[in-house]
Amino acid sequence: MAQRPQPIDDAHIAMGIRVIRGQKVLLDVDLAALYGTTTKRLNEQVKRNAARFPEEFMFRLTRDETETLNRSQFATGSQKHRDPRFPPYAFTEHGALMAANLLNSPRAIEVSLYVVRAFIRLRETIAQHKELAAKLDDLERKLQGLAVRHDTLAANTRMQLKQVFEAIRELMSPSEPTKKRAIGFVTDEKKRS
Repeated sequence: MAQRPQPIDDAHIAMGIRVIRGQKVLLDVDLAALYGTTTKRLNEQVKRNAARFPEEFMFRLTRDETETLNRSQFATGSQKHRDPRFPPYAFTEHGALMAANLLNSPRAIEVSLYVVRAFIRLRETIAQHKELAAKLDDLERKLQGLAVRHDTLAANTRMQLKQVFEAIRELMSPSEPTKKRAIGFVTDEKKRS
């Protein structure tokens, strides 16, 4: 019995894309639901056409990956009831397109366009995050440079202000009274006294 097709929407498809083994993939159960077929039928077609699915297009999850997936909050409900002897297949962008060509239904062809757009949007989002991270790193380096210059400037300013305060204090402190010289002619006797 074919599954009821999910609504087609780039954002909905993008939510089903996971990163496994460093690759962005759609699981067979999610892909089958998008294409409006059963997971069993999709996997049968894949097995019949195994030569079209090299490792970079599709791979089977290991038992540990499947258990991790089932424990994660992103696991689909149908994954929980899957026969544990048959771990799911993970399809890369190219594998998802190849599967659409195998199914050759109008729904599969239509959805394949949305799948491509979802993967493209995901790549663009990742690229934007990388650009943003690079800009943030650059800004952090500039800020650290300014902080070093500011610390140097602040130390110089503190030293200069200290000198100014010392000079003002010297001017403010009363000086020792000096003996006033007498005006006019002074004899040697008066100088000695």
